[in-house]
Amino acid sequence: MIGSIILDPLVPLVVLYALAAFATLGLCIAVWRGMVGWVLRTLAALVILGAIANPSLQQEERAALSDIVIAVLDESASQRISDRAEQSAAALENLQAEVARRPNTELRTVTLGDAEGDGGTQLMTALSEALSEEPRARVAGMVLITDGRAHDLSAAPNALPAPLHVLLTGHDTDWDRRLIVRNAPAFAILGEPVSLTLRVEDQGAAPDAGLVDLTIAIDGGAPLAFQIPVNEDIELPIDLPHGGMNVMQFATPAVEGELTDRNNEAVIQINGVRDRLRVLLVSGEPHAGERTWRNLLKSDSSVDLVHFTILRPPEKQDGVPVNELSLIAFPTRELFLEKVEEFDLIIFDRYKRRGILPSVYFESIASYVQNGGAVLISAGPDYASADSIFRSPLGAVLPGNPTARVYEEGFTPQISALGQRHPVTEGLEAFAPNAPQDDLPGWGRWFRQIEVTPTPDANVVMTGINDQPLLMLERIDEGRVALIASDHSWLWDRGYEGGGPQLELLRRLAHWMMKEPELEEEALWVEPNGLTMRIIRRTLNDTAGTVTIIHPDGTETSVTLQEITPGRYELEWDAPEIGLYRLRDDESETVIALGPAAPREFEQTIASGAVLSEVVASTNGGISIIEDGLPSLRDVRPGRPAVGNGWIGITPREAYRTADVNITPLLPAWAALLLAGLLIVGAWLREGRR
Repeated sequence: MIGSIILDPLVPLVVLYALAAFATLGLCIAVWRGMVGWVLRTLAALVILGAIANPSLQQEERAALSDIVIAVLDESASQRISDRAEQSAAALENLQAEVARRPNTELRTVTLGDAEGDGGTQLMTALSEALSEEPRARVAGMVLITDGRAHDLSAAPNALPAPLHVLLTGHDTDWDRRLIVRNAPAFAILGEPVSLTLRVEDQGAAPDAGLVDLTIAIDGGAPLAFQIPVNEDIELPIDLPHGGMNVMQFATPAVEGELTDRNNEAVIQINGVRDRLRVLLVSGEPHAGERTWRNLLKSDSSVDLVHFTILRPPEKQDGVPVNELSLIAFPTRELFLEKVEEFDLIIFDRYKRRGILPSVYFESIASYVQNGGAVLISAGPDYASADSIFRSPLGAVLPGNPTARVYEEGFTPQISALGQRHPVTEGLEAFAPNAPQDDLPGWGRWFRQIEVTPTPDANVVMTGINDQPLLMLERIDEGRVALIASDHSWLWDRGYEGGGPQLELLRRLAHWMMKEPELEEEALWVEPNGLTMRIIRRTLNDTAGTVTIIHPDGTETSVTLQEITPGRYELEWDAPEIGLYRLRDDESETVIALGPAAPREFEQTIASGAVLSEVVASTNGGISIIEDGLPSLRDVRPGRPAVGNGWIGITPREAYRTADVNITPLLPAWAALLLAGLLIVGAWLREGRR
């Protein structure tokens, strides 16, 4: 029971002060006039004022409340490396035992996991939320069991109600190696080197390393090995191998003794953009479709076109002097020998051997294909003749052998069963200008087709008369070749019978020959969206095998994809955490980084209390290293240092809950009235007797 005197005036305080002033004035007059009863009058005035002030005795019945100690247990990703989880468990167990030995003290434990996305360790946020759920008047102390790598220091509470302590995991001998990739652009122009800044950084008590191994892999391919110095920025120029998305993986091998290898890899994605597509169009005998090819290529501002055409064949004899035929000689040697490698695509449109281009030029073009170049043949009757370019050294890389037969009749091009799965012709029916009829795609007809026998490795993706091969694609070593066994594709561009998707077909052919990843026949890639990845597998086979997903921690998950369209299999898969994932099946492999390859948790892995030191010092708390021994708990007064050798302090709060309140007036109203009346009468009698 706790008692106290309280005042509950019967009138406003202003009125009470006015009455007191009036009484004081009257007493002063009485003293000035020498009235002998002024003492009794003073006592009477005090009794009346006291009765109006209404003093009472308040008695409270209080129930003592326990002190609360808040413990925040950090179980983020960086706390799961080495033996930090065991250290944290031991520290929490010791704290529980210390609190249990104390009377009237409770422990509140809050567990902190990984933040959403790449938020890192939200330690101060967890502490603030824990404080918001408890009465601050009862909080006697706070303990953070962590490696000290907090990423939300700005969220620290402004005024902590009790000492804050940190029990720090880790060891003095800890060290770690980290790979950093800086200034990686999102886009880059093909043919121009991209400069990246790499750094292999050792943290903590690392041994002397000198040079370390570094591997670079593009699109999951075979890695290239280098050696670079530690703790130095290295400028690395890289040429992108193809247009579209280039996934580049950098890695340094894990070394025995380092804390984790989660930060030994980095993945960047750079979209390769072609500044200009350099095309060489080689035309033979002039025909109606020659202008169409030229217009199609010239209509695209990103295409640099060089057009080589035969306007006057050598056998033409019209008596025109040679010096009047041309102002300058056409640089055939420069084009077909010296600078042929500079072209991205070479198109032969109804070209046949006339003795103008010697065999060495065709050998040069064949070598160009084998070294990674691309050639598209639009074949006319010339391809079936004795002067066919197939009879030149270029024939060694062409996908179709002419039989010398030429069909001259109308037909509608069809997509073959294989073409339904091939990315060049998949879904091409959607570009049909007319409604499909009788299994025809709704395109206009062509009227000439060259009979060819495809090579064993050629993919026939379109057919024509009697299911004869019409469009054939083949990979030749590093290069690619396409053969259209007709010279009437221009009818589509002219809109004959509605026309057809010539522009879209040419675009896809060019991108396939330029090795754009989205048009690869056998490809495995991932489209990330947060922690959800869409796994896409394209194949020419009838089925797609199981895809194995290798998690950042090395565990594996096998998934089966569902066929969405012919040759295209997909699956949406929710990843459990951010980091670097590898995906592979029997034929393909790729990598994808959800968030950064090395999350924020692994940027700094050496345990340190430096980040939290300022917040801890503001509460007179301390940072204790678990490796040096687990501290005991002691009571400290508010404002006193709360840490010492082998102990940490908490401040008892002596909080209570009021169970009952009794208020008793000190002087009943009738007693106050009687006493005041007696004093006034006494003063009157004394003054009257005098």
